[in-house]
Amino acid sequence: MRYLVLACDYDGTLAHDGIVDPETIEALERLIASGRKLVLVTGRELDDLLHVFPRIDLFARVVGENGGVLYTPERRETRALAAPPPQEFLRELERREVSPLSVGRVVVATWEPNQNVVLELIHELGLELQVTFNKGAVMVLPSGVNKRSGLEAALVELGISPHNVVAVGDAENDHELLRASECGVAVANALPVLRQEADLVTRGSRGAGVRELIDRLLEDDLHSLQPTLLRHHLPLGIADDGREVRLNPYGSVVLLAGTSGGGKTTAATGLIDHLAERGYQVCVVDPEGDYEALEGAVATGSAEQPPNTDHVLQVLARPRDQAVVTLLGLPIEDRPRFFLSLLARLHEFRTGHGRPHWVVVDEAHHMLDESFWPPSTALPHEVGSLLLITVHPERINKSLLGRVDVLIAVGADGANTVTTFAHTLGVDIPRISARPEQSGQVILWDRRAPEALRVRLLGGRSARRRHLRKYAHGALGPDKSFFFRGPDGRLKLRAQNLALFNQIAEGVDDETWLHHLKQNDYSGWLREAIKDDELADEVRAIEQRDLPADASRHEIRRAIERRYTLPA
Repeated sequence: MRYLVLACDYDGTLAHDGIVDPETIEALERLIASGRKLVLVTGRELDDLLHVFPRIDLFARVVGENGGVLYTPERRETRALAAPPPQEFLRELERREVSPLSVGRVVVATWEPNQNVVLELIHELGLELQVTFNKGAVMVLPSGVNKRSGLEAALVELGISPHNVVAVGDAENDHELLRASECGVAVANALPVLRQEADLVTRGSRGAGVRELIDRLLEDDLHSLQPTLLRHHLPLGIADDGREVRLNPYGSVVLLAGTSGGGKTTAATGLIDHLAERGYQVCVVDPEGDYEALEGAVATGSAEQPPNTDHVLQVLARPRDQAVVTLLGLPIEDRPRFFLSLLARLHEFRTGHGRPHWVVVDEAHHMLDESFWPPSTALPHEVGSLLLITVHPERINKSLLGRVDVLIAVGADGANTVTTFAHTLGVDIPRISARPEQSGQVILWDRRAPEALRVRLLGGRSARRRHLRKYAHGALGPDKSFFFRGPDGRLKLRAQNLALFNQIAEGVDDETWLHHLKQNDYSGWLREAIKDDELADEVRAIEQRDLPADASRHEIRRAIERRYTLPA
């Protein structure tokens, strides 16, 4: 279920002349019976609302005073979301005989044309207040307080993301409410400017429009509206002809494939960044510790400790947190079984929370090969949008591979990746507009199109040191490890990560250490295997200083420890 909450304005939306008709009440009850929740978001003061609307119990939360107050009907608890109006401001309004005048816990309300006096007074007193209009009503609130901020406060208490909310309103003060929601709806009687902005305009007015919206929610969870919900689509990059390439953030299955070192992690972190910037929750399954430094993410599991599924769900319970599930502490043969167990728990979690919005699976060919069970045809539907990252697309379960919507092929060999993908599925190879020639360029194939485009991907918001955790503590293969062999090759001391490199370096004899130092072997390994050019340059400078063995050991160790977290 995508939409877990319906956020409703009151006057002019649910209510007509302050009254909600019985048919609308019955529709609200049907929505609650479907497992969804209701949030009322109104400009009214709470005492007034409770007087005119006896069925406040239908709502999980009530945002009153245009975002100034949050009320929990079940517990009859009220919480102010901002400071009360300044007494000096209230005294001056009374002295100037502004009428009518109503003062709530946070809001000060009057009617047009009193806005001229209000604005003049705010300016004279130097107050940080804002004026909001609602079909003739004039509301004065602290800066930044509106229906959006109030809805967000309610959703934090409910543990629900704005991306799982549909909102409906009718007036000027509903703009931010609709913008804050995944789907914004205007009833037919709404102001023209709000109807123009809405994702959907109902045929019916007021309560009839709300009932119409509820019927559509219950019928298909607004799935039929999906083709028109374009405002949330993610910018991926720019094609050669200048077109912006965008991605539907809901229900998409993306395959990111290419050779090792071709830029898969950079492309993946960029996409995850864009999702996180827009408030989508991501759960990354990380076999090699490549994503532990992801900005804003909470990692569970480490090289020393296997991940815990309960901890993953605790992280995901906070809608704004991203989860990275590090599998380094699990034996390789145990990872697919853990992944299937995690997937089942994620499916159960999403039933009640609608999140995580995306699941990212690195080294997907290990987790989702032909032995995958249960049948992979159900996987994308169960876990929402998927990003699969792999060196070997041909090894992924074909049933799942066939559900890929977008292929992103990275590296200079991207055209061969596209060909391999098409051959594996037995489909026609698309035309390829151009091959990547520069860093950051990829071949992107939207499978609805006959042509695959060369696209320059947009970078993420944060620069990251790639593979930090894996290189510091993980188990690099023999081809990436450093071997202390000495001048005559009689040794074979293998350092499979940076921690072991420093440990062996402390104990190796001076002759062996200096042999590799003078050949620039240390900087070469850091550049080629660790792929850290900055560290490699720093170590190369140490290698060229003709230092004694102990001094050069100390300098190189310090350089590594400054950039990577290693044991003391």
